[in-house]
Amino acid sequence: MELNLTKPIIFFDLETTGINIAKDRVVEISILKVFPNGNKESKTWLVNPEVEIPEESSEIHGITNEKVANEPTFKELAASINEMIDGCDLAGFNSNRFDIPLLAEELMRAGIDFDMKNRKAIDVQVIFHKKEQRTLSAGYQFYCGKELVGAHGAEADTNATYEILLAQLDKYDDIENTVDALSEYSTHGKRADFAGFVLMNDKEQEIFSFGKYKGRTVEEVFKENPGYNAWIQNADFPLYTKKVLREVKERMAKPKKKMTDEEKLQALQQKFNLR
Repeated sequence: MELNLTKPIIFFDLETTGINIAKDRVVEISILKVFPNGNKESKTWLVNPEVEIPEESSEIHGITNEKVANEPTFKELAASINEMIDGCDLAGFNSNRFDIPLLAEELMRAGIDFDMKNRKAIDVQVIFHKKEQRTLSAGYQFYCGKELVGAHGAEADTNATYEILLAQLDKYDDIENTVDALSEYSTHGKRADFAGFVLMNDKEQEIFSFGKYKGRTVEEVFKENPGYNAWIQNADFPLYTKKVLREVKERMAKPKKKMTDEEKLQALQQKFNLR
């Protein structure tokens, strides 16, 4: 089965210095771009993270400080990466919780204003865990009947993730083959940011998921404690989280649009369930 696409989708995987979204850096990125007509384009870069790669991380992905010493930095690659993913939906394995947030941090550190507003995200791991509860290597064996050679290499993991999604679509008749449906199915809950510090409630309002204001709307907290946003902006939170909160603050500062009589009538009808 082929993916039912209306625009290109990017399958990608990152190898990094660690698992802290706000602090760690990319040491390898592999991208597989799949077009609606089935054509594919791929690219893999080794990246100099400009920080020390911990030995425990090198033991996992095999990328050492010496191996990337003469490779380009992410900032040097950022424009090419951004051009390749521009206007595309995104997919990966554990990508909603790790790869997309960390990619966003790296792009924003490089001065590129990354945004997900016009993109969908498919996390193949979530589909896998909802259906089978396994790891990537086990998933590759389960769905594709193959051993994953080169596991924890970005290119091998990227291509395996793409193949697993195609196999999942073949196996599960109840999963609709559209990016919208796959994105919805592979999302645990609606987040306003990537890291999950800011969620969306059932009224589509941003709410905090942590600390003393957990469960309260961002707007309510900012009205009650105007300095809370400043504290977050200066603290060790991901750049994308800070961006989301700045946008809420800017939205609050805009003058409220007055409702027309027709809009007031519609609001009353909705409130009292009138027709």
